[in-house]
Amino acid sequence: MSLSDLRLLGRTGVRVSPYVLGTMNFGSRGGTTHEESIALIHRALDAGINTIDTADTYSRGESEIIVGKALRDRRDEVILASKFHNAVDDDPTHRGNSRRWIARAVEDSLRRLDTDHLDLYQVHRPESVTALEDTVAALDDLVRAGKIRYYGTSVFSPGELVEAQWIADRTKANRSAAEQVPYSPLIRGIERETLPIARKYGLGVITYGPLAAGWLSGEYRLGAPQPSSHRAELIPGRFDIDAPANAAKLAAADALAVLAEESGLTLIQLAIGFVLAHPDVTAAIIGPRTGEHLDAYLGAVDVVLSEEILDRIDEIVPPGTIFADRDTGKIPDALADPALRRRAA
Repeated sequence: MSLSDLRLLGRTGVRVSPYVLGTMNFGSRGGTTHEESIALIHRALDAGINTIDTADTYSRGESEIIVGKALRDRRDEVILASKFHNAVDDDPTHRGNSRRWIARAVEDSLRRLDTDHLDLYQVHRPESVTALEDTVAALDDLVRAGKIRYYGTSVFSPGELVEAQWIADRTKANRSAAEQVPYSPLIRGIERETLPIARKYGLGVITYGPLAAGWLSGEYRLGAPQPSSHRAELIPGRFDIDAPANAAKLAAADALAVLAEESGLTLIQLAIGFVLAHPDVTAAIIGPRTGEHLDAYLGAVDVVLSEEILDRIDEIVPPGTIFADRDTGKIPDALADPALRRRAA
């Protein structure tokens, strides 16, 4: 396999590279300058990556601005995806999945990206306060207006994925074309229902977090000191190796690192090879912050894992495993809000 082995994005007919360049680390969030980020984007395109994924919330719009600058003379080479839903500033009305916000958010993203259309526009997260019918209708309108070519979702539950398809069919709207979701040898929950549903409805699946937010960087090992990282500082409890809730994940990360060493692979190669081996996965988002990070990812794309190695991974982390609900990308409201589980007095 190589970056030139393009894969179909669901039933759209669009062919994407097995890597999608993620841009969350570009700008203030990742501590990278515009020049550094643009150079990484150009290197990725030159290497054969043809798809870029960003979001209006990344560095509060700065990531989109950087991508727009990088694509000034190369827009036609790229399948460009962005997302809406999360906060872009301190105004509480500037977020969500309402028709009102979608209409504003897409125009802002198009302006920052310096383009007249998005190839894929994704709902960054579901929300219970907005009727899914309204969100689907608003996105269908954008397709018909030519502002977006396709729309997709991110971290939708299996039920929400099916509901979105049903709404589109019932209202004769364009269907959602893709789902973006976390997946790695340590985060395998989507194997239970999300991937089978994607197969049934012809959804493209773009995964993120192949290194499980850093747990498969090679630094999370039994007996090793607490790794330091920018992401760990943002969400400290999720990465605390001394927390009892993380003990099983740490043991699994260590066992996967040992397996990679025994197989003559880097842990990045093992993780990427695992993700791209699944027949229902279209592409994996990589999020390099430096040239060294990009080199490591590029060195992993042509790795094909043997059946024996895949079996060993299944033994270490059984199919469908979820170590923590937070790893799935969104804790369901029914679990996060006690009021939804208790009758009022």
